[in-house]
Amino acid sequence: TLAGGASRLAETLSGRGFQSITVVDLSEAALAAAKTRMGDAGVGIRWITADVTTWQPPQSYDVWHDRATFHFLAKDADRAAYLFRLSRFLKPGGHAVIATFAPDGPERCSGLPVVRYDADSLAQTLGPAFTLLSTQRHTHTTPWGAPQQFQFSVFRHISL
Repeated sequence: TLAGGASRLAETLSGRGFQSITVVDLSEAALAAAKTRMGDAGVGIRWITADVTTWQPPQSYDVWHDRATFHFLAKDADRAAYLFRLSRFLKPGGHAVIATFAPDGPERCSGLPVVRYDADSLAQTLGPAFTLLSTQRHTHTTPWGAPQQFQFSVFRHISL
């Protein structure tokens, strides 16, 4: 899972018996907080502090879950580096779940510019190696009570 430090996804997956879970986050503090929160339940999880555009995954994955990383990649070179890793390290037949700000979502977040996507524009950005399976809109409420429009898309990685 990317940007997974504050997320409870790793906790949920571990609790349901999934193994070989890797959590990547740019923030060492976010990962430390998640490890502390999980306690012994997080022992089998691989915690990695890294920038996804330079990260060298230690293995290939069946599922790639990105909860709000991709939309921060405003530069073409950063998106290309991300897509290289996604294509190389998501197994053929594997699934990518990518959450981004929707077209009516914020233009900036945490003081940074973002790129907003709908399912079609995200599919076009990912390219022909990914087939869009489903999409869903979601209204996220920030800690300050402001609504933010997200869209979650699920893709299957196909061999070309």
